[in-house]
Amino acid sequence: MKTKPDLQSVTLRRATLDDLNTLEQIENNCFAGDRLHRRSLRNWIKAPHGEFIVAVSQSRVVGYGLVWCHKGTRLARLYSLALLPEMRGSGTAVRLIRELESATAARGYLFMRLEVAKTNQAAAALYRRCGYRVFGEYHDYYEDHSDALRMQKTIQYLSIDKTQRLTPWYQQTTPFTCGPAALMMAMASLDQSQVVDQKEELDIWRQATTIFMTTGHGGCHPLGLALAASQRGFAVQALINTEGPLFIDGVRSPHKKEVLAVVHQQFVEKADRDEHIDVIYAEIDQQRISDWLQAGYAVIILISTFRLDGKKAPHWVAVTGIDERCLYVHDPDAEDISQLAIDNQYLPITRQDFDKMSAFGSGRLRTAVAIKKQG
Repeated sequence: MKTKPDLQSVTLRRATLDDLNTLEQIENNCFAGDRLHRRSLRNWIKAPHGEFIVAVSQSRVVGYGLVWCHKGTRLARLYSLALLPEMRGSGTAVRLIRELESATAARGYLFMRLEVAKTNQAAAALYRRCGYRVFGEYHDYYEDHSDALRMQKTIQYLSIDKTQRLTPWYQQTTPFTCGPAALMMAMASLDQSQVVDQKEELDIWRQATTIFMTTGHGGCHPLGLALAASQRGFAVQALINTEGPLFIDGVRSPHKKEVLAVVHQQFVEKADRDEHIDVIYAEIDQQRISDWLQAGYAVIILISTFRLDGKKAPHWVAVTGIDERCLYVHDPDAEDISQLAIDNQYLPITRQDFDKMSAFGSGRLRTAVAIKKQG
């Protein structure tokens, strides 16, 4: 009769480059597909935004757990968990998960997410025992076309979110269409019949673009997005904390500044003529966002990406909920190869961080658009 490994003999520590050969062997032993290759394992060992912990028994690495920490938010993802067959049933997997949760929570993260094959009932049961709950599915997720369950756990206490809005996620298809992508998500959260595709994304961008930004194509003006939403049957409130032309702080060319000012004035005049748009020139605070959500509005808001990617770019996101500690957003940008759609949905951002992120540029521009079905 085979004896189960002694859990007391297993120790946990951070992975090092000396573990690379063994980790590669474990990866090949445990997974038929969707493996982390040697180069990826090396990068994860050195990555400052990861928690990479190995289990050691009798001086031999017998398993590992890897967590990816989403920069600028309070969301982490259990990226991979692997254990040699002889260690299964020893309790080592639970210890690895708890150690990863503890290390991740110590970094200030609140939620851990993961995906697991729907057919892998043993692994799903393990995660359920550890407190993870299913909140969705991915179809055709793995190399073998099987589906994945999406699971989540709160790893630090958080009050119950009473204003979370079920919102479909859409990935922007160009670097300059975050505004249309965020607006489509907001509209679809209120009306399932709303079109959410690239054609609609680009159509909204043509309606709402500022023409120029600091470089490249222009992003979207809040009043341009407000007009696009109004034309699609929504009542709109647009809040801006300045009455002057927007997005000119980082523009050096006098000609571009002049064009931006003309476009701004055109949007102001069109919004003033639209009876379904209420333009409010005032500072945004989180209470107003909460009030909007409580009143049934869907909200998109402009943030600076500095805390997400260090680039200080203006970026539109859809707000999906708020509670005592966090605001939750859908981010339409998922260019980072480490990210999956799951990493960009219902992102928890602490209120303190969000307050800093929602002011853009040297002029501290704050702006948001709230929409609601007319009638």
